[in-house]
Amino acid sequence: MAVAFDKSAQNRAGRPTEARPGPEIASASTAADRTIGLQFEIRPAANPTSEKERAARLVDPGFGRIFSDHLAVVRYTQAKGWHDARVETRANFPLDPATAVLHYAQEIFEGLKAYRREDGGVNLFRPDANARRFHNSAERMAMATLPESVFIEAVEQLVRIDRAWIPGGEGSLYLRPFMIASEVFLGVKPSAEYIFAVIASPVGSYFKGGPAPVSIWVSENFTRAAIGGTGAVKCGGNYAASLRAQAEAIEHGCDQVVFLDAVERRYIEELGGMNIFFVFDDGSLATPPLGTILPGITRDSIIALAKDSGTRVREEPYTVEQWRADARSGKLKEAFACGTAAVISPIGKVRSTSGDFLISGGTAGPVAMGLRKTLIDIQYGRASDPHNWIRKVF
Repeated sequence: MAVAFDKSAQNRAGRPTEARPGPEIASASTAADRTIGLQFEIRPAANPTSEKERAARLVDPGFGRIFSDHLAVVRYTQAKGWHDARVETRANFPLDPATAVLHYAQEIFEGLKAYRREDGGVNLFRPDANARRFHNSAERMAMATLPESVFIEAVEQLVRIDRAWIPGGEGSLYLRPFMIASEVFLGVKPSAEYIFAVIASPVGSYFKGGPAPVSIWVSENFTRAAIGGTGAVKCGGNYAASLRAQAEAIEHGCDQVVFLDAVERRYIEELGGMNIFFVFDDGSLATPPLGTILPGITRDSIIALAKDSGTRVREEPYTVEQWRADARSGKLKEAFACGTAAVISPIGKVRSTSGDFLISGGTAGPVAMGLRKTLIDIQYGRASDPHNWIRKVF
């Protein structure tokens, strides 16, 4: 199937940035030009998983442990631009020990889901937003930029061929587009070669029996990002840097860690893998401003849905001291985290070296649960889509 080339992506690909040296800027622009007419070759697996075995795996798929039969892949070189677009049997990549990604961590990724509708069709939720964020991440990491239309086409092609892997009920097919620097060299410079790929993993409902409030550990020893860094980029290094803090949270009996700003160590930023919201007694919502945090697509969707209902939403700094005081005074009614995997997770307890406190008595609040239901109903096609977020694959 031919890819419809997005001219706006071409213009963005050619836009200079401080992070990308001059020669790389030119190659990115010409690579976008050469992407016109790129077609995906479909190579179905010769020995796909049997229907019986697939059904058994889908009974309780968990999260990120089971994978579908195929992957989509596109390769990049400075000489050819983006080329060799294929959907083929999922298999290992052969990597030379000197492959750039293994030494300099030049890689980015995304996460989105495909949802089965009641009529048997399949929805994608805001894949254009993922494509834009992927493009922005590539620019910040000095990587070749992938046209957004190619990103979306790769995702759709994989969903089409592996549609049988989408669980029913509240399950979904989690899609992981990613890009790695594949040039073989040792030296600190942007790679001249890249591999873009999409893999798929069937996942069940994140919460069995409904969302239970999570406990949060406030990290005072570790920070996630600083101004001018890669906090707004979806790259593996950010998540690797959060793992020690997450381990500290688990050591203190908590489910998740929340990070403070890197300068004053006072302002709430985000969790290890989710954005955060606060609900106040006047009905308003607040969430930390963008800049050093990931611009979450679920975060953006919640802001839009809340405003649709007439709720005032503030994107502003919020200190951990104020969080504690507002929870104790009753001014803060709810707090919740959000992201693609869990959608919305209510926060019931906050722990730190300064002491613990409960939010909403440690129970899930009506605002968080109402927003969660509204968002999920849109994703599965059970409710109207006022913002045209849904892209029907078939």
